[in-house]
Amino acid sequence: MFPLMFLLCSFASDVSIAEGTSAEQRGREIALANCSRCHSVEAVGASTLPEAPPFRLLNRRYPVEQLGESLAEGIGTGHPEMPEFRFEPAQISDFLAYLRSLASRRP
Repeated sequence: MFPLMFLLCSFASDVSIAEGTSAEQRGREIALANCSRCHSVEAVGASTLPEAPPFRLLNRRYPVEQLGESLAEGIGTGHPEMPEFRFEPAQISDFLAYLRSLASRRP
């Protein structure tokens, strides 16, 4: 009985943690998992690949809200090493929330 209760409690706390995560935090996790190999995805720092713009500067090149359509259809261009990405609507919303937060933190 104890192992089952422990498992159920662990699952319940994992769900509440995920539900308590903000769109911005989820967007940051998406950026870290998919983009940080080439791009600087934080508020400071250089991109590891010079052709890959830091995310905090993307709003200077593109209206951030217009990136949503490209993310849904699949971004296949950008810098030469960039793989094609296609995100689900909830992921796009979270990712854009993170990009907006980076732009708002800039001096």
